[in-house]
Amino acid sequence: MWSRIFRDFFFMKKKIGIQGIRGSFHHIAVENYFDKEIKLYEYLSFEDMIFSLSKNEIQYALMAIENSTAGSIIPNYALIDEYNINIVGEHYLEISHNLMALKGQSLDDIKEIHSHPMALLQCRDFLKENPSFKLVEEKDTANVAKKISNTKAMGIGAIASKLAAKIYDLNLIKEDIQSIKKNQTRFVVLKKDISLDKLQINKASLKFELDHKRGSLATILNVISDCKLNLTKIQSMPKIETPWRYSFFVDVTFENLDNYLKAKSIIQIMAKEFKVLGEYKNSNDD
Repeated sequence: MWSRIFRDFFFMKKKIGIQGIRGSFHHIAVENYFDKEIKLYEYLSFEDMIFSLSKNEIQYALMAIENSTAGSIIPNYALIDEYNINIVGEHYLEISHNLMALKGQSLDDIKEIHSHPMALLQCRDFLKENPSFKLVEEKDTANVAKKISNTKAMGIGAIASKLAAKIYDLNLIKEDIQSIKKNQTRFVVLKKDISLDKLQINKASLKFELDHKRGSLATILNVISDCKLNLTKIQSMPKIETPWRYSFFVDVTFENLDNYLKAKSIIQIMAKEFKVLGEYKNSNDD
């Protein structure tokens, strides 16, 4: 009995949440980032997933935050802030979109293509070359593949990952149909509590507000530069409850922890509503 308890304790699977289902790009990113001892929890929306994380129903969540061609997913920044969740890591994933359908079908058999709006947008050149297809927007790429498999729907293609085709036993009709071949999505790894050793961090995500006056943002940017931090991202978001005021979300990387701590202490004094969203290891180091 004790050996079983010992085994279950030390080999307990991590409870990890994703938006979407198995075969989605979130699922692929989880498998790339974590070891195999995981238990996947699927959520219909990002907010459902973050709420579950805030209630300790899962240990981690993995969430897309920006795409190299489509830009930032702004509402996801707000969710991290609102629920006081911490970014503890990140993962960059090459996005490969593929056309799939039931086995035995070819491109000529396809009348409709279903997928997430972003996937359809990112495959616009292929779709322009095939204007006869009826395009149908869905909430999740992998879920389309699953529905086609379950309902045995003829004449309908899905744009999704190769993993989705494998899981749901579909035929890959056309691979890598995304317009821009170097298409990456950045995912952040989220946890309710902070767990990373300070000595391991070389990237941070910060949020702050500024007075609506000339030079306020430039002053903060000068602090970042003077402290030898590299600004890798800046994103503004309007404050709904206060018209014409904005929150700024920035990512910075650094080689020296002391430089970062100095910059953080200065910005904390100068800015309003300063908040650290995460301090973690930069996974995009050259």
